[in-house]
Amino acid sequence: MSDLSEQKSIDNEQPSWARPDGASFEEWMTTRVARFSTRKYDWNALKFQADYDPKFRRAQMRYIGTGGTGVSTDMNTIPSENFTFSTMVIPAGHEGPPHLHIDVEEVFFVLRGKLKVVLTTPEGERYETILTDRDVVSVPPGVYREEINVGDEDALMCVMLGSKKPITPTYPADHPLAKIKR
Repeated sequence: MSDLSEQKSIDNEQPSWARPDGASFEEWMTTRVARFSTRKYDWNALKFQADYDPKFRRAQMRYIGTGGTGVSTDMNTIPSENFTFSTMVIPAGHEGPPHLHIDVEEVFFVLRGKLKVVLTTPEGERYETILTDRDVVSVPPGVYREEINVGDEDALMCVMLGSKKPITPTYPADHPLAKIKR
């Protein structure tokens, strides 16, 4: 923030979970429900990655907030104040490239499938593990993460980021996606 008055203006805004003036309890709670039947997979949220290499093709289905994919608005989500929640499909043989969030913890909860998760520090320390149905990993800020579908079917996972609007993630300097503009 460049101006203290601008920060005060933001601080005085109603949080997104606040009950709208004049809304009944039912009307208010209806805005807090996101149903699978009203969602669709967004195969374009990370299309710039798949355009570079088809192995990076995957889809996001947003529920709470818009996540860290660079999608700035999605009127079909529940507004969020402190985190985002979505599901992601990674087809068999595809992967999420290594990326780093400097400002938020990111959680991957595998609902279905088999993912190899590779975690790396900027200094080069490396940890790999396989996640399957109902396994979870919590990745701290400042650690690179990549998810590789090593199974024979689409992998489905929940993704949660610890911020209303995370800073756009970055890629390792030597990764080809680091040079691509979104």
